[in-house]
Amino acid sequence: MRLAIVGAGAIGGTIGAYLVRAGHDVTFVDVDRDHVEAIRTTGLRIEGPIDAFRVEAPAYVAGEVPGTFETVLLCVKAHATEAACRGLLPFLDADGHVVSAQNGLNELVIAQIVGRPRTIGCFVNFGADYLEPGVIHYGGRGAVVLGELDGSDTPRLRALLAAFRQFDDDALATTNIWGFLWAKLAVGSMIFATALTDEGIASCYDMPAYRPLFIAIAREVLAVAQAREVSPEPFDGFDPSAFMPGVPEEVTMRSLDEMVAFNRRSAKIHSGVWRDLAVRKRRTEVDAQLGMIPVLAADGELKTPLVARIVEMIHEVEDGARERSLDNLRELDELRRRGAAEVAS
Repeated sequence: MRLAIVGAGAIGGTIGAYLVRAGHDVTFVDVDRDHVEAIRTTGLRIEGPIDAFRVEAPAYVAGEVPGTFETVLLCVKAHATEAACRGLLPFLDADGHVVSAQNGLNELVIAQIVGRPRTIGCFVNFGADYLEPGVIHYGGRGAVVLGELDGSDTPRLRALLAAFRQFDDDALATTNIWGFLWAKLAVGSMIFATALTDEGIASCYDMPAYRPLFIAIAREVLAVAQAREVSPEPFDGFDPSAFMPGVPEEVTMRSLDEMVAFNRRSAKIHSGVWRDLAVRKRRTEVDAQLGMIPVLAADGELKTPLVARIVEMIHEVEDGARERSLDNLRELDELRRRGAAEVAS
């Protein structure tokens, strides 16, 4: 397979390095000139407990990419999707396609630019971090799923799956990619809440005091998915059916326990959101990921007060108006309790 990977960071860099090692013709594209130069001169290095190796591959900044590609893997942050997708048009074949290996519902944005038939969904949940130019830390395995937006089985999907299985043997193709994307959005909302603290993901999920909060956050998102006639899919310990109202508490707690166990197996303790806030000191993708949830909820006459407040609190941290601490979870939990009391009354 010959492909371009736009966004050579944690996700794109990890997948791309494995594909290069497997013999595929991969070209990396990134906005970070230092990262591009490092890949060109010393190669792209993967570190961590999963694997350690270095590959050599061509790398370019957007606007300087030679030739065209039938397959372009888009691996940028959600809020960079539109700009990156428009930037790849000059090197996308006339009959080429774009694969979204991102967090959120970015396939909707991509489809508006390149067309729905030229867009392929991709769900990833492995743990990786960009460390420095030319270096990616691969900290933990996780689900990898590909799917056509209409649920069909196509030759290009089968070819992609064969390539992705050279990255992860357990990669899957699905007829319900939207179910995986919405399930990840529910977990992603929980992860944004953990990023309001300096605790790790697993540690937050494991706190008895805040389990009702995380359950309520997931339920808000899952209710919106259900209203849009999407059936969320289970992955890596998260069982959407266990978070539905009326489910026995022990069933929900079992899923949370499995999510804790999954995250504890990874060397990636904190989320990429937390790294954006605490390490890289930059804006997060909260608007592009979670910002649309209250809007879509309103369309279905639903409310998502916890998700809406998480978006506001993340922006307050970004602006230096709020510190990261467990007090933020306490504040969110108070909001949850008030909402529950209003419903009860």
